[in-house]
Amino acid sequence: MKKHLLILGLGALSLAACQSNKNGADSSSDSTALKAINDTTLAKHIAVLASDDFEGRKPFTNGETKTINYLKGEFEKMGLKPGNGQSFFQEVPMVDIKSTPAANMAIKGASGSLSLRYLDDFVAATRHVKDQVKVENSEMVFAGYGIVAPEYKWNDYEGLDVKGKTVVVMVNDPGFADSTLFKGKTMTYYGRWTYKFEEAARQGATGVIIIHDTPAASYPWAVVRSGWSKSKLYLAAADNNSSRALMEGWITQDMAKAMFKLAGKAEDLMKQAMKPGFKSVDLGLKLSLTINNTIKKSVSNNVVAVLPGTKRADEYIIYSGHWDHLGKGEAINGDSIYNGAVDNATGTAALLALADAFKKAKKQPERSIMFIALTGEEQGLLGSEYYGAHPLVPVNKTVANINIDAMQASGKTKDIIAVGYGQSELEDYLIAAAKKQGRVVVKDTNPSAGFYFRSDHFNFAKVGIPALYTETGDDNVEHGKAWGVAQKEEYTKNRYHAPADNFEPAKWNFSGMVEDLRLLFDVGYQLSNETTFPGWKAGSEFKAIREKSMK
Repeated sequence: MKKHLLILGLGALSLAACQSNKNGADSSSDSTALKAINDTTLAKHIAVLASDDFEGRKPFTNGETKTINYLKGEFEKMGLKPGNGQSFFQEVPMVDIKSTPAANMAIKGASGSLSLRYLDDFVAATRHVKDQVKVENSEMVFAGYGIVAPEYKWNDYEGLDVKGKTVVVMVNDPGFADSTLFKGKTMTYYGRWTYKFEEAARQGATGVIIIHDTPAASYPWAVVRSGWSKSKLYLAAADNNSSRALMEGWITQDMAKAMFKLAGKAEDLMKQAMKPGFKSVDLGLKLSLTINNTIKKSVSNNVVAVLPGTKRADEYIIYSGHWDHLGKGEAINGDSIYNGAVDNATGTAALLALADAFKKAKKQPERSIMFIALTGEEQGLLGSEYYGAHPLVPVNKTVANINIDAMQASGKTKDIIAVGYGQSELEDYLIAAAKKQGRVVVKDTNPSAGFYFRSDHFNFAKVGIPALYTETGDDNVEHGKAWGVAQKEEYTKNRYHAPADNFEPAKWNFSGMVEDLRLLFDVGYQLSNETTFPGWKAGSEFKAIREKSMK
């Protein structure tokens, strides 16, 4: 969440304004709808959702039961329809796996061996729903970035058969090292670690190991170590995840260098892999590791409500935000409830406020509006991943997704952040809506961190649905940009994913949150009264997926 921003030029404004008004729709004239988005409404819902009584809203707990029933009740009061047939709930089956690897990972070569220490040198887990898995003498191959990207003329697996083997790959994508490749410093999905695991599985690999690098990953080894030392929630699958690689993991940069040295390969092998035309390298090494698992299965729920459109009810705009947080955990300063007031009681309350606004609009939307409060975001975007695989309305009839996550209550800003700027035409709508408020759209200056792939909108994008994700701006109207940045840094340092993320109404300034939500209402309202579908911009990795789904 630590981002520093760069103001964008507004060259697309005239086009966007034409798009927004081509059907004569202008949400700014609908004062009744906009007034429904206010600090009183937001505060009321946040106070409930972030209360100790809701126990931190963790899936599979009493906190989930209270949360989803509260949301269902509020949607019903507004007169919205169930989004899943006759139900407001979409069940999301999950499996909790605590993978415990052997204390050491063995890598053997003709000239010697390496013994990597769990957590210090490597982490590993399996998605396979089995009590134990074994990788035994698996041949190791270095496959560069582990990317297959036809639109960038890049294929690290070209001519390579990795069935039964373990592939070793680098984090991020070629643009991180060479700004003339891919999208330069702006990470594509090909750079995300989740993609590396997915592609290795598609290629039939038994194991996949990512080489950690702090600048390229945007976080230190300590983050990898901490995240992989705990149990992980995955979506339940009919094949018990047997389609995934048997073992997924990471190794440190130092261990990667030691491994290449053992293999007798050039010291600059990773630098070679950053250049076009690199060919994968058989390392002449074999890996062995045993992983024991503790397994639990359960079901969580997305909460889904719909306001049917007046003319094109079979076409949908989806607003999303995750309802879940971390529940109860380690006590800090005597507090063990991780209430998640900002993350993401704000976004959940926003869904309710937006639903109320659309319901009260004098001119009702011609397209249907769906509101989804998603589960399992904190566990790896699981609720949205499940929805992407099991959509309740056709993907090719879904106009757009607008996602809301962790709104800051620090007052009005002159700017609003479009995360992953340059992806879709939804940004043109955002620019036009911001201009009505006398504001500008900004982007972060650390696009190589890949924030666009780290919240629920990503799983809508992944199936081709244009997705917009905004964050609170930095340039505070009253106190300036430096103050705005400092507020976010204070939150990240002291309250993010901590018991201190509490609702403190006396300290919160809702004015910026209200303005941002009215802006997002404007974007969705314009879309709801048009007949065209926004698309992905040239160069987006999701463009081809969308075009295929629309045929």
